[in-house]
Amino acid sequence: MTAETDTPRAAGSCCSSTGSCHDGPAEVQVGGVTTVYEVKGMTCGHCEGAVAEEISGIAGVTAVEADASTGRVSVTSATPPAEDAVRAAVDEAGYELVGPA
Repeated sequence: MTAETDTPRAAGSCCSSTGSCHDGPAEVQVGGVTTVYEVKGMTCGHCEGAVAEEISGIAGVTAVEADASTGRVSVTSATPPAEDAVRAAVDEAGYELVGPA
């Protein structure tokens, strides 16, 4: 008989107890330009992950940090990404880009 160890999840959430859908370490990025956007509809870590994953696919983006509690998404890239590309990525994830914060 073996014992299973599982990280408890937040009640009613698909996310881990830390609110993250990813168990790996956070990436540390140095340099670049950080642009902050406001996104409507994010409510949990799963939402944050979906938005971050789609925006990460934009050419030149090196880091994305989404915060459902504030509705803010910070995007780090060599140059600011085109807003239409960010809007398309957020739409693809199922959320609404309000615009730069």
